Amino acid sequence: MAGNKMASSGDFVSREAPRSSVGKATAIAHHGELIQGVFKDAGGRLHRGLVTLPIAALKSEAHFARSNGDAVVVQPDHKVKASAAARLTLDFLNVTGGGELTLHSAIPVGHGYGSSTADVVASIRAVAATLNVELRPASIGRLAVAAERASDAIAFDDHAVLFAQREGRVIENFAGSLPPLLLVGFKANGGAPVDTIQLPPARYDSAEIEEFGVLRALVAQAVRLQDPYLLGRAASASAVISQRHLPKQGFDEVGEIARRAGACGVQVAHSGSLFGLIFDLFTPNLKRRAALVAQQIRRAGFKDVEVHLVNAEGWTW
Repeated sequence: MAGNKMASSGDFVSREAPRSSVGKATAIAHHGELIQGVFKDAGGRLHRGLVTLPIAALKSEAHFARSNGDAVVVQPDHKVKASAAARLTLDFLNVTGGGELTLHSAIPVGHGYGSSTADVVASIRAVAATLNVELRPASIGRLAVAAERASDAIAFDDHAVLFAQREGRVIENFAGSLPPLLLVGFKANGGAPVDTIQLPPARYDSAEIEEFGVLRALVAQAVRLQDPYLLGRAASASAVISQRHLPKQGFDEVGEIARRAGACGVQVAHSGSLFGLIFDLFTPNLKRRAALVAQQIRRAGFKDVEVHLVNAEGWTW
């Protein structure tokens, strides 16, 4: 690793930062969660956790130019979580100095796309890139949670994990990627954003916690078998539970549209306004079916209807 030597403890030895050192990195968005709730770890302890639905088409890009000054200066200047993440990464790598962090993002804010986490993850990667270091996703996840208190599993890209979003640890690694999907996404509640900072964590009862264990097993099987219908069943059940804690207007109507269209299931952002209808990428006449569904969703008054491909190698839309 250029400019670094690994200490026996696994930490990085501090090196003075050359002014010309620049790193660039990106991070993807997500479309809310497939499941989110409270889950047991191997020892039976409970943790808040989620499985992220990655959307590779939307990204945040970070540029970091190191300097000998202590400050981390960020543009736009309101991206304070990304600035904190850059500082934490420098400290984690035992690097002196600060730098200038510049962010460019096309990810909408306040709907459940993970815009702040994408900024944070891209910033962590950009700082590490100045040292030619590629941090493990687990390390990035911990740094992201330290920077923004709660973080999705964007650091793992398309790798499916059950992630403790307030602890920065993996509860379960599903050892694979999600099956190929087509997602018809849109916004509820008139397209109004949700203030996630002011949103209190949901308080689940014992019956819901037991159900989350079943949904977790469904996701594991969906990844193992690459079965979008199992994934859709898990997402739909988690969406029903979410509706009890963060209601979305038109929820029942969306469920009926999904049923008539033969969708695998309904997915939501558990702390945002997003809905998604999950379709098997190998469904006959999929483009026509998705176009008809999009028309029905628009007529029902939902906003910003989009089509996203997930893990669809070589597919175009």
